[in-house]
Amino acid sequence: MGKTDICELLQIEYPIMQGGMAWVATAELAAAVSNAGALGVIGSGQMPADVLRSEIRKAKLMTNKPFGVNIMLMSPFVREVMQVVIDEKVPVITTGAGNPGEYIPALKEINTKVIPVVASVALAKRLERVGVAAIIAEGTESGGHVGSVSTMALVPQVVDAISVPVIAAGGIGDARGLVAAMALGAQGVQIGTRFVASSECMAHENYKQAVLKARDRSTVVTGLSTGHPVRVIANKLTRQLEAMEHSGATNEEFDRIGAGKLRAAAREGDVTYGSVMIGQIAGMVNEIKPVAQIIQDIVGGIPQVMSRLNTMF
Repeated sequence: MGKTDICELLQIEYPIMQGGMAWVATAELAAAVSNAGALGVIGSGQMPADVLRSEIRKAKLMTNKPFGVNIMLMSPFVREVMQVVIDEKVPVITTGAGNPGEYIPALKEINTKVIPVVASVALAKRLERVGVAAIIAEGTESGGHVGSVSTMALVPQVVDAISVPVIAAGGIGDARGLVAAMALGAQGVQIGTRFVASSECMAHENYKQAVLKARDRSTVVTGLSTGHPVRVIANKLTRQLEAMEHSGATNEEFDRIGAGKLRAAAREGDVTYGSVMIGQIAGMVNEIKPVAQIIQDIVGGIPQVMSRLNTMF
């Protein structure tokens, strides 16, 4: 396939980024994605700075290609983590849950590209003004923390509103999704859920199997009443959280119940009472494959998708 602005910006072969999933997107996954020609991303979540530094250095031993780090700006370690990224000269960072503006001057000094994840046009416009390199427009179909607008509706509105390149995220897992995103005006895509079901992903086998067993309606969004909605696979934890929402539980009560549940699922394999953060495309994922094969399936499927479209128009 041809190069897009995102390929040039990030120095990658294919316009595909891997989602920075906390407790799931480790150095092993990020390096495998980068080695396959896309952009791998380490998910820092709420990692302390020394743990992130170790992950970054591990990735550097596993790939000589560009990779990124996802930083949650609400992390209690955000300042220390940002300093690690600067010290290690990470080429790309993606951000969520806040405005990275105060860190951009220092990151630009080392030529690090800052690409925030947004769920609204207003936030995309505000972040473009602070000097970001691109924007990830993430629809509500994605796993984890989500907004309320679908990818199909969000991406073209963000594309029309800003001048920097847009990367589409949410509900994308194959060649059809990539082509659709490009048709909406995106210059690339971010994919998370599909890479969970990969050989190189270090998530617990139970977590991967939960993805394979999922169907189109297996995910639910919890936390709507708290202002922090999260898409996860429905299980006993989600039913407990839904009951708490109906009873008017406080944010503190939700935080108490939810603390540590993502780690419990992703690392310890508790997919009954843990938080299995997965997107709506889980129903499309039926097999664990090496990362390189996943990417080649996506890229290699584009000609067939385009051929079918050409017969229709």
